[in-house]
Amino acid sequence: MIGSSRTRRGHAHGGGRAAGAASAVAVLALVAVTAGCKAEPAGSAPAAPPASSSPTEDAKPGTDGTESATPSTSAKPSSTPKPTPKATPSADPQAKVLMATGSQGKQVRELQARLRQIGHFDRSPTGYYGSVTVTAVQSFQGKRGLSRTGKTDTVTWQKLLGMTHAPTAAELNPPTTRPAAKPDKRCMTGRVICISKNSRSLSWMIDGRVVSSMDVRFGSQYTPTREGTFSVYWKSRHHVSSIYHTAMPYAMFFSGGQAVHYSSDFAARGYSGASHGCVNVRDEGKIASLFAQVRNGDKVVVYK
Repeated sequence: MIGSSRTRRGHAHGGGRAAGAASAVAVLALVAVTAGCKAEPAGSAPAAPPASSSPTEDAKPGTDGTESATPSTSAKPSSTPKPTPKATPSADPQAKVLMATGSQGKQVRELQARLRQIGHFDRSPTGYYGSVTVTAVQSFQGKRGLSRTGKTDTVTWQKLLGMTHAPTAAELNPPTTRPAAKPDKRCMTGRVICISKNSRSLSWMIDGRVVSSMDVRFGSQYTPTREGTFSVYWKSRHHVSSIYHTAMPYAMFFSGGQAVHYSSDFAARGYSGASHGCVNVRDEGKIASLFAQVRNGDKVVVYK
């Protein structure tokens, strides 16, 4: 009985050691599994991949352009030489940047008109160098083997001048990107800012005659531009929104806080954005001329 008791105690102790060893192995296994799942702080950037794993310019769409893992010493080396990757064009160190994001004026308008002549700019010139112009310049540079910086430097400019002609007045200042809509009957008498939502155009009319037309943008579905017949009750040349704290140059208020005004965002991003209910104009030259002609009390008609 004593021997049996010792034997039982021996099994119990051995079982305890085995359980302890199993627990230790389980803990080590858990540590090994969770070591690769470290939580990143919110908003932190992912760790940069090694330089050898970054995709090349020739990588096909849908692939990362990386090489396969290094073969083991037992694998036979490939006898086929690897192709030499194409060199990426670099920026000319002698080139001077003439225009870039944020630039505006006559030269930007000429740049846009020349790019449009050869199919790289698909809208009317605005005179503002925004993201659409950057993309157009990158497209032109890529086609001509230049570095795709999106900035217009002296090399890019000279190449563009050699491929295009001096823009005409109509090319520099077309009436609108799209044909202006047929005026609403309410626009046919008096001095009227006639605004069509369907054609996204504004026509300044006096006694039924169109004096000038321009592209416009409206509010989103959550902040729609009101429709109806109104009148200009206040003009503010250097207005800044007291609600959104954004610039509203050449503002002509016609309904509460809604106004016709210039929008640099519209000039830069086009119709990918929207206003908070105002009627945005993207051509600063045209809105400046309109602002100079419109008087308080002039009619505003907004229709579909």
